[in-house]
Amino acid sequence: MRKFSTFIKFLVIVVVLVFAFIKIMDKAKEYFPSLHDDEYTSPYIYMIDRETKNVIYEKSANTRAYPASLTKIMTAIVALENIENLSAITPVDIDTYQDMVAQNASMAGFFGGEEVTYRDLLYGTILTSGGEAANSLAIHIAGNVEYFVQMMNDKAFELGLDDTHFTNPEGLHDENQYTTAYDMAKLLDYALENDDFKTIFTKETFQTTSTPDHLDGILLTSTVLTSLNKDEQNGFEIIGGKSGTTYDAGQCWATLGIVASQEYISIVMGAPIEDISHPDGEQIVDTLKLYKNIKSS
Repeated sequence: MRKFSTFIKFLVIVVVLVFAFIKIMDKAKEYFPSLHDDEYTSPYIYMIDRETKNVIYEKSANTRAYPASLTKIMTAIVALENIENLSAITPVDIDTYQDMVAQNASMAGFFGGEEVTYRDLLYGTILTSGGEAANSLAIHIAGNVEYFVQMMNDKAFELGLDDTHFTNPEGLHDENQYTTAYDMAKLLDYALENDDFKTIFTKETFQTTSTPDHLDGILLTSTVLTSLNKDEQNGFEIIGGKSGTTYDAGQCWATLGIVASQEYISIVMGAPIEDISHPDGEQIVDTLKLYKNIKSS
């Protein structure tokens, strides 16, 4: 009988401790959002309020990850800060064009040697994630890709992106090219201060200059904005973005959205992908959830 009574007391103590632990964890979640039950597939997330810089949500935000074509955000802002005339003619570099074709990189649709403008190349870099556009910017601005990559890394150092390093301007996989969701949000926030960058980043479509190769130009479309359904954006609007996908990097999205007239930056990286030809869009699902949770909070 005494043993039974002791067991009951022990059981009561265990139950009390369990409930106390649950209460402590619930309280902790009010101050540490990352402790919430995980409802996101992407392993690396960082979302901020652009005005206050308050962190809305983070998940392994300081863990290094591969950026894929989010790299082109740095490519575009470095280019913009070194271009005097966006309307100047800049032929598509033939050597890097052929290299991008050989590596099956995403392309804007320009031809090697085609005489386009810096503006065309910038839109091709951001909207359709053109590898030939990104590398042509690098060649014409720095003389060669290596020097331009150094400019990218110099800018990363200037901005205090301590966990970011670049080896190419187009985002093809390299184990020495990495960043974090936190660094990418910081970079995007900086880039959006440039009016030309923000105009490009938030454009859904853009018609490039007429050339002998493309008499009507090329209709470039945003890989982010054209993937979204307006009906899914109830109470918020995603107004710009950049996508990136490789098998090693997973599915990545960097977006700018508006909730109640306030701008937010969302970075989601590393959503697993099994077939790059048929992506499941989990980074899109995560991005929409992030904005919906702001609206409902």
